[in-house]
Amino acid sequence: MKNSHTQFLLSFPLLFFITYSFTAKANNQTVIKLGMSTALTGPAKKIGTQLHLGSEVYFEKINKNGGINGAQIKLLVADDGYEPKKTVTNTRHFISNENVVALFGAMGTPTSHAVTPILEKLKTPYLMPFSGAEFLHTAPTINVFNIRASYYDEAKIQIKYLVEEKKHTKIGFLIQADEFGYVVETGLLKSLSKYNLKPVKVARYLRNTHEITQALEVLKSSGATAISLVGTYKPLSVFINTAYEQGYKPDYTSISFASSSDLFANLKYSTNLMVTEVVPNPFQCKSVWCTEFLKDMKNANVTTPNRLHFEGYLNAVFFSLAAQHCPQPLENTCLMTQLNKSFREDQQLNSLFLDKNSINGHLVYRSFFSLK
Repeated sequence: MKNSHTQFLLSFPLLFFITYSFTAKANNQTVIKLGMSTALTGPAKKIGTQLHLGSEVYFEKINKNGGINGAQIKLLVADDGYEPKKTVTNTRHFISNENVVALFGAMGTPTSHAVTPILEKLKTPYLMPFSGAEFLHTAPTINVFNIRASYYDEAKIQIKYLVEEKKHTKIGFLIQADEFGYVVETGLLKSLSKYNLKPVKVARYLRNTHEITQALEVLKSSGATAISLVGTYKPLSVFINTAYEQGYKPDYTSISFASSSDLFANLKYSTNLMVTEVVPNPFQCKSVWCTEFLKDMKNANVTTPNRLHFEGYLNAVFFSLAAQHCPQPLENTCLMTQLNKSFREDQQLNSLFLDKNSINGHLVYRSFFSLK
């Protein structure tokens, strides 16, 4: 049974309550500190910077309207370059030196795995990590709160698409060689096995590199007619572009972590690519939260808002909703209880995340690349 994957489910009237009624009497905690370790440099930096920006836009709006029960939210961000050792350093600094209330919006599976021993010991809340890893979703050993679908959920949709819709039986994997790759590969293998299939070949490459030459040769020679991609936008776009230039044009799927907007922007040729997503396209969504997000991004002079911004924004919405129901200073038990309560009860928000036709199931959306 999955840990509650709390979703941002607020009613529209409640938005105004959060935004304009946080001016309840102030107390001795005038600042609520959150710590965010993410990639601000390196080949995955666009993921981290866009998640951070989305959260910051909403928090700034809350702060301008009185904060949360009189306390201002301070989102501290530190660059880890999507490297676990740096994440550990940042996490220790946030907890020991900054006394953060929670770790917020951390980016990545290998990075989350690296800080797990710290979080198991200290029980610091680990809120809305940008990862669908099973160890964060099923029987977690840390004080974690999720909103996004798991990678197993995404893998299921990808394999169903390739096998049932595209009629592929020769499917290969391109896998980032770390905990992230391992977790997603496990989900892909489980999903393939339901069709009595195995990957024709699994090729790997190192995190934070673009060295895909050998992996491309291996997959091309395997006869794979479709490839499930697991990684970030830079190496995946290099792989797809290079394959096309060599006359190799399989169908592709990719996980949400890759950042579809950045992956699509780096593709040079017409390619059959489907990316699974954990939040809807805000430009096509009818939810009041999509409308409010687009309005706030426009007010913040963000000209090209995307799903990463939206996920970061919703992370901030959810935290703010829960925190305003807790006395100051914030305590772990109240914060986690209110996060789960909001996710469970607010229909406007959970309609963005929960699959009403599946027990404990999450919605997985799809994006398709088209060369304009």
